[in-house]
Amino acid sequence: MALPVSERIIGFVGTGVMGKSMANHFLQAGYTVLVYTRTKEKAADLLAAGAIWKEQVSELAKEANVIITMVGYPSDVEEVYLGADGIVANAKPGTYLIDMTTSKPSLAKHIYEEAKKHELYSLDAPVSGGDVGAREARLTIMVGGDQEVFEAMKPVFTIMGTNVVLQGGPGAGQHTKMCNQICIATNMIGVCEAIAYAKKAGLDPEKVLTSIGAGAAGSWSLSNLAPRMIAGNFAPGFYVKHFIKDMGIALEAAEEMGLLTPGLALSKSLYEELAANGEADSGTQALLKWFEGE
Repeated sequence: MALPVSERIIGFVGTGVMGKSMANHFLQAGYTVLVYTRTKEKAADLLAAGAIWKEQVSELAKEANVIITMVGYPSDVEEVYLGADGIVANAKPGTYLIDMTTSKPSLAKHIYEEAKKHELYSLDAPVSGGDVGAREARLTIMVGGDQEVFEAMKPVFTIMGTNVVLQGGPGAGQHTKMCNQICIATNMIGVCEAIAYAKKAGLDPEKVLTSIGAGAAGSWSLSNLAPRMIAGNFAPGFYVKHFIKDMGIALEAAEEMGLLTPGLALSKSLYEELAANGEADSGTQALLKWFEGE
């Protein structure tokens, strides 16, 4: 089932903050890359590097052997895959479909079933690692789907990431990503509170970070996002609005399972306040502004 070298045609839908870097790795690896995104300007750098523009998702779907999607919301995923002009209705039998958007586990299962009816192979494969991980091809990729399909797509995944794990059947990748987002949600509160506390106490936040980042308090957010907070850099590696979306999916899934997640609920409420104050398009590290009363 492995993809022949002669058929290495990747279709990439969604070239935002992370998708752009992910698609570029395939160009560098010698793949033919077809791209579609709602705003063509976002794909300008990829097109200049040799990617081929497609005017419609349906056009891309008819030509690609592997289709990767990295879009915004579950509603976008549903439209891109299941719409009349979408991937499932237009892809050739035998095409591999990889949704790397953080989306609903239930939707991933639905896409898997619909893909199967059309003789297509579907995997849900959300990622973690942010803009830096995407740029450096060091993403963590959490995969749900069939073992043999996962094995066939391993060479594709390793072009984008270094930590690639099949978590289980359809939807398992999305459930794992929810675990990831739940951890981040409360960790971000702790990181912001610590930075705000250090400033109030008259400490040098950079020196504080040097000490606590190497100890038990260490985390990816502390190492990668706290320095941005200290520097006043709130540009998005991952948008506030998308994190709110992810937390909403996690809360809904947890409620369906009868699980209480009070830390997650608190974090979502703080981020919603932040977004209401005009920070929806900022990076998640902008939560510091809430604690500093900005």
